[in-house]
Amino acid sequence: MIRLVVNGQARQADVEPEMPLLWVLRDELDVKGPKYGCGIAQCGSCTVLLDGAPVRSCSVPVSAVAGKKITTIEGLAQNGVMHPVQKAWIDHEVPQCGYCQGGQMLAAVSLLQNKPKPTDADIDAVMTNICRCGTYARIRTAIHAAAAAAPAKRV
Repeated sequence: MIRLVVNGQARQADVEPEMPLLWVLRDELDVKGPKYGCGIAQCGSCTVLLDGAPVRSCSVPVSAVAGKKITTIEGLAQNGVMHPVQKAWIDHEVPQCGYCQGGQMLAAVSLLQNKPKPTDADIDAVMTNICRCGTYARIRTAIHAAAAAAPAKRV
């Protein structure tokens, strides 16, 4: 039995320790925000925050995250109030298909926690998730808007 803290809630799963965190979240705990994209930690659709740092959950065995704080896109809003990154994503119409956007937003949250007023170069260096729709310019604009709107929240 693996014990996890997902979006602030204690959870447990009876799975093999080498099972990727992505599949534990999606198939065992019914947390559907992280998406399967490539399975080799390249695309970022499966990105979650692990103790505040972005990780590609398709390549992390669940045994490596026992007891750590896992945040998915479902955990960003607090008490019905969207995180500034979520609001900026909507205000700037970032998503097209939306498939990668949960991972994109979590990567942006982490960036803003570490660098509250990022430059374009900072954003380009850190935002390595792949977007098939190519909304990178909107992503950058939304990150700047979120940075201007409020200090980054700790998740």
